Order: sequence, then C-alpha cells, then structure tokens
Amino acid sequence: MSLTQIPRLIAAEIGATPQQVSAAVELLDGGATVPFVARYRKEATGGLDDTQLRKLEERLSYLRELEARRTAILSSITEQGKLTDALAKSITGATTKAELEDIYLPYKPKRRTKAMIAREAGLQALLDAILADRSADPTALAQGHLSEVFPDTKTALEGARDILAEGLSENAGLLGRLRDHMRKVGKLTAKGIEGKELSGAKFSDYFAHSEPFHSVPSHRALAMFRGRNEDFLTLDLEIDADAPRGDSPSERACATAAGAGNAGPGDRWLKDAAAWAWRVKLRTSLTLDLMADLREAAEAEAIRVFARNLKDLLLAAPAGGKATMGLDPGIRTGVKVAVIDPTGKVLDTETVYPFQPKNDLRGAQVTLARLIGKHGVKLISIGNGTASRETEKLVADILTVLPGEKPVKVIVSEAGASVYSASELAAKEFPGLDVSLRGAVSIARRLQDPLAELVKIEPKAIGVGQYQHDVDQHRLGRSLEAVVEDAVNAVGVDLNTASAPLLSRVSGVGPGLAEAIVAHRDQNGPFATRRDLLKVARLGPKAFEQAAGFLRISGGKEPLDASSVHPEAYDVARKIVAACGRDLRAVMADPSALKRIEPRDFVDDRFGLPTVRDILAELEKPGRDPRPSFKTATFADGVDDIKDLKPGMVLEGTVTNVAAFGAFVDVGVHQDGLVHVSQLSDSFVKDPHAIVKAGDVVKVRVVEVDVGRKRIGLTMKSDGGASARDQARDRTAPAKSARGPMQSAPQAGANAFADALKGKFGR
Repeated sequence: MSLTQIPRLIAAEIGATPQQVSAAVELLDGGATVPFVARYRKEATGGLDDTQLRKLEERLSYLRELEARRTAILSSITEQGKLTDALAKSITGATTKAELEDIYLPYKPKRRTKAMIAREAGLQALLDAILADRSADPTALAQGHLSEVFPDTKTALEGARDILAEGLSENAGLLGRLRDHMRKVGKLTAKGIEGKELSGAKFSDYFAHSEPFHSVPSHRALAMFRGRNEDFLTLDLEIDADAPRGDSPSERACATAAGAGNAGPGDRWLKDAAAWAWRVKLRTSLTLDLMADLREAAEAEAIRVFARNLKDLLLAAPAGGKATMGLDPGIRTGVKVAVIDPTGKVLDTETVYPFQPKNDLRGAQVTLARLIGKHGVKLISIGNGTASRETEKLVADILTVLPGEKPVKVIVSEAGASVYSASELAAKEFPGLDVSLRGAVSIARRLQDPLAELVKIEPKAIGVGQYQHDVDQHRLGRSLEAVVEDAVNAVGVDLNTASAPLLSRVSGVGPGLAEAIVAHRDQNGPFATRRDLLKVARLGPKAFEQAAGFLRISGGKEPLDASSVHPEAYDVARKIVAACGRDLRAVMADPSALKRIEPRDFVDDRFGLPTVRDILAELEKPGRDPRPSFKTATFADGVDDIKDLKPGMVLEGTVTNVAAFGAFVDVGVHQDGLVHVSQLSDSFVKDPHAIVKAGDVVKVRVVEVDVGRKRIGLTMKSDGGASARDQARDRTAPAKSARGPMQSAPQAGANAFADALKGKFGR
C-alpha cells in the first residue's frame, strides 16, 4: 500500500468513493474543520456527513503513520543489505501496524540474546546439521560443536534450541496463524488472588471466571483489567487446555514451521524444541499481544459509548430563556440556591438549611418562596445528588401554596458541577461568589441551555462513560473534544451572548480567538453583522470562512446573519428570495412562497444542488434549533428511596447513561436502575443506543430490587419483564459482575451490577 492508495482504502471503510475521500482529505489538510466540511462543502465531498468525516480523519492519521513506519522499516532493512524482492513485497502488502512489525522483527536491532551468543559459538552449524540429517542422534552431533561457552552436549543443544526458538518467534506467517488460532479457541480466565478475597470483594464474581476470548464484552474486559491492575485478579489466556502436552494444535504448528517430520531422532528433537519454544516464548509473547488487542478494542468501545452519551447530553432539550432557580442539594452543608435571569446572569444567591443538623425547614421555605416571587422564577432546577428527592419534596410543598402560575421543577444531572465550581474559569466568571454557590448557578444554567453550560466543563468530568479512567486518556480526550465541537456547530452559537468557552468550540475559532471576540464585544458593543468579525484582532479570512456560518446574530442589520446560510452564499439566498417576489424578512417570516421554487434553477458553477437545498431549508426555518423540545420526567409521589420500590411498579424516569449492556434510568430514588439490553424492547436489540439515549424520558416497570446491594432491575418490555423473572428463577450459576465505581452520581452502581443483572435479564 502507498499514500496514493489511502483514499481507496478509506472509501471502502466509510461507504464512499475514493474521489470523495480525496476531496475531503484535501480540505482537511488545508485547515478546514470537520463541521465546516460537512455543512458547507457538500459539493466537494459528495455529501459526506460528520460521522463519516470523523472516521475518515481517524483512519487517515493511522494509515499515514503506517506508511511512515513502512518507509522507515524499508530504509532500515536496505541499510542492512538484507532487502529482497520477496521481503519488499511482504512489507508493501502489510495492512496493519502489527503485521508490519511481525515482518520487521527478524531485522529489528535488538539487544544481545541467547540465540546471538549461540550463533557466535558456532551452534547455527549444529542446528543446520540436525535439520540436514534427521536420522542422526542430535546428542552425537552436538559432540562436534562444544566450546568454552557451551562445554557439553546438553548446553550445546540448548543453544541450538535458542536459535530455533528465535527463528520461530520471528516467523511472521507462523505468528499470524497462531494469533488467529488463539483468538478463535482461547478462553480468558480470571482468578482471585489468595488472601485478598475481602478487600477485593467488588471483583468477587471474577474470582473463578472463564469465557471465550473472542466474545468478551468490552465492559467485562475492562472490569477484569481493572481487577488485575488493582492486584485483586490474575488474568490468563487458556489455549488448548484439553490437548495432550506436546501435541496441541499450537505446538504442532510450531513443529511444522520448524521443519519437524516423523523420520528419526532429529525430528523428535525438533518437535520437542518447537513445543518448548511455544510454551516458553511464543505463548507468552502472543498472549501479551492479544491482551493488548483486547484492551484496545474494549477501550475503543468504551470511548464510543462515552462519546454517544456525551453527544446526547449536550444536545438535550433546552428549557429556554426563563428566570431559573438552581438548587444544589446538601444536608449538613445546606442547600445552595442561585437565581439567574433569562440570559443566565446571576440575580440572587442564598444557602438554606432545611435538613439536619439545623432542620430549619420553615426558614428554607420562606426564603425560597420569597426568591421565586421576587424574581418571577419560571423554572426550578434541582441537582440530582445527595438529598435531591428531599429537596424536590421541599419545593413541591412550597409550590402547593404559591398563588398564580407555578414554576416547573426539574431534577437535572449535576455531573461535573463541582469540577466547574472549583475551576479557574468559574473563578474568573464569578470572582466574588463562593465556590459552593457557583455549582447552583451551573445547575440552573444547564437547565436553560445544557450545551452552553456543559462546554465549560472538561468532557471527561461530565461522567457519562463506562470505566472512563481505565482507557487511554489522550484518545478519550480527542474523541470527546470532537463530540463537543460537532454538537456546538450543529446547534449554532449566538455571537452576541455566547461565552468564550462556547465560542472556542466554534469551527475555526479556538480559545485565543474566542477571548479576542469577547474582548472586542465588551469594548465595542454587540456585533451588528457577521462581517464585523473581521474587525476582531487576529481573526483573518480563513477563520472567518470556517466560523461565520455557525455564528448567529439575531435582530441585526442582515437578516441572513440569524440563519445557518454562509455569507459566501448570501447572493444565492437573495436570488431565491427575489424569485419569490417578496422581501427577505417577509419570506423568512412566512416561507410558503418558497414551495414554488425549483432548486435546480439556482445551481451555478460555485454552488451545487446540495447547497441550494440547504439554503431553502434554512429560509423555511431560519436559525432552527436541531435539539428536541423540552419535557421532564414526573417522579412518583412517595417513592423517594430504594426501599420504597416494589416489583411491578410502573414509573417514569430519565435515562442517565447508555452502555453496551443496557441503559441506566433515574427514577428518583438516588440510585439508577438498569434496563438490561434484553429488556429495552419486545424485539431483539443489538445496540441500546438504537432504542434510548441519555436524557430520554421513559416508562419503566420494576422487576427486581436488591436493597442491600443497591441494585434495581427495570424493564421496558410490554410483558412487564415476565420472561426476565422466569430466566432469573431458572438460572443455577451465579451471575458475573464488574463492581468498579462509576464516575458520577447519576451512574452510581453502573459497573457494580451490570453483569449480575445480565444474568437475571439474559438475552
């Protein structure tokens, strides 16, 4: 493969043509961002969407690294004078880094090995003699190859064996066959470390565990790797356990590669040496390789799950610009209160103490009622941490006695609020506000507009992933940053109200330009047009091209600035409006005239049909928000604690997290319940994300409650989970469980009982 073949390879993987991929690569290499290419360069790429472009970007990086490594290897072997046509063909044909490194292994500079020492002592000649005459006794042959380093036949034969073993361990074809065999028949086994049964109890379901290697789910693999890393488990890859020693498929493969037959003493020695090489060298090194592959695949899946959940959370329905009260619940430290206006500006803050030890319930009610009336509060946002249900009940009691229109109360995820509160950004935004009260502000704002507030928090701190601290943090961070960028640009940003953190996520902007935009806005007042962006220091034509279409100006001089139509296409938009025979503002207010327009009439050399259709769609609904309409879950009265739950109860809840094995739902009892993947629908579900996403409001039925272990089994099936209960009664084997801690309150217990419920709610 060469650099010129990369577009063809990527095209096959993302369902595109090589021409589409080449065009996208050229744009990305030229500094264009994925959101910009996906939205405004559809003609060039043939309409590749952001998902395809993200995969293209990732694979492009991998394949370019592969080509760079291939070039370095060819250069190294050429310098050694060992490059043959056949070897060059093998190197050129390698399609993965692992395959390339296998081929390079015999030529890779290495430290002094036992095989090197044996060769220096002339024992390659002994191995050659054994291979040449299988009828001769290897011990007799060794007599002629003794030296100071290898003074007897035993050590001489061991030296020859080291040479043979090194050759086998550098045989790319053999390594590939053995890897395939190990993946196919291997069993991943976990055992508890003796004496650590009590301290490692959270991994107890893996103390005697075995399952096929090729089908280990990502969440279970990461649970076992965590147990090993914390020194509570040992892991191994069991291969051909039932095969006779010396005659397993793996040992036979090594013997064949060594050239062993069935004729005489030399063949028997070769078989024994090959079996030894398998047991001592190849099995160990290949097990390490396959374990690394399993971890990488499991991490990739975990990152994918985290990314999808984060996207759902960022694109959750905004409640909109209304006066909002944010409540950060607490018991001993009190409930922190912040009231913000429709634009997110802080109007008032308080701390009330309705719970122990002060128990000032009356004082808390009076304070909250006063703030609601004083500021015309329309929404009350309650964090879902400790004492959230108690706080919700406090608010509910107040609302029953308030006159007139009552605010809507909503329990929201407070994941990451404490991280934001203590951040440098929060200190800069609220220099005179106590850290504890900043969290209440964040909770209020994330109800008004989840995206605008959550972008201020490092994505990893939002905590909607599985085993997020166990995966490659650089890879995770890069993936999550891409999700945030795509989400922000999909929604669009108000240029005159957006914070610097939100602006920094806009295509082509970044933190430095975002600060410059805010500084210019503070000094010169609101931007009147998008073109005024070019007056911002250090913001040139390239940045303007990338960013302008994603920035909105409402009520400005140019009506199109409030839409996602890019300034470069304003002339096309005006031609369309002129064809309607009406004023631009009139068309945007009443788009019925657009239905008579034929898009093809406006295609020219610069703008094709995709762009014209996008302009028409935008003129019909200018500045439309792609996020869903706002709605909330209503928690059942009197169901405030896990002890209040009973099998058969039908409840409403909010999906907080979606994993490969199911979805977690907050039903208002401080502990999320699990709807296993088998319980999400009456029909088979392969991917839980196809049924639910974070933020969805769903109806669930309680199937099982384990108060002691804080486990709640839920179902969304129409039979109320009857099949799940039957399977649970029929099971005789204990369920497997990964009891690693989750990273935030909304997902508390997710890793703790995922696999246990998997047994009870099996597919």
